[in-house]
Amino acid sequence: MKKTIGIIGGMGPMATADLFKKIIDNTPATCDNDHFHVCIDSNTNIPDRTAAILFGGKDPVPEMVRSAILLEAMGADLLVMPCNTAHFFYDRVAAMTHVPIINMLEETAREVVRQNISCVGLLATDGTIQSGLYDRVLKSQGIRVLYPSKECQKHVMDIIYMGVKASNYNIDLTGFFQTIDELEQVGAETLILGCTELPVAFSMFSINRRHIDPTLVLAKCAIKMASEP
Repeated sequence: MKKTIGIIGGMGPMATADLFKKIIDNTPATCDNDHFHVCIDSNTNIPDRTAAILFGGKDPVPEMVRSAILLEAMGADLLVMPCNTAHFFYDRVAAMTHVPIINMLEETAREVVRQNISCVGLLATDGTIQSGLYDRVLKSQGIRVLYPSKECQKHVMDIIYMGVKASNYNIDLTGFFQTIDELEQVGAETLILGCTELPVAFSMFSINRRHIDPTLVLAKCAIKMASEP
């Protein structure tokens, strides 16, 4: 019997919808009943994770736990969080739930290893980068991690916050492409789209550069776990 997947969403809404679509797209199905029961709480009351990590902003954990408990009550057998930065709070949220939460960052590191990649360029929020979230999981696998320069990191934050989160299709991408070029020039074999808005951005703006999409990794892992007895 297939398990029910619960999505702790709203971080942000477009990223939540992207994960749901990727679960659908990657599920072998010939009719509605072949798909998984997916419960989604797009909780836009969850405070900004980067602001909480770097600037003492409001703690997002109570709202994240509220969503987790709601999804459990709805019948979720496993939970996923389509937000890389939110995984800074993973242990605190997991301690308050009774069903497993898939760790997107750990699964992404496994995918990098599977593809035999030794050096990646990380595109992510300031919170994810400065907290070292991907550092720990990637370097433990012997993977070298490259980061945008301080100036280029501003372009990454712009495409996330001023582009996708603001539903703005008219943002200037010149600086973002320069950021990608710099990472590739110094040795990045592929890019990790370490913010769940970035796969959305790559689709929105038709960006065609080699990358690993943690949202897709998470979707496939959720499908696998939900298919197991």
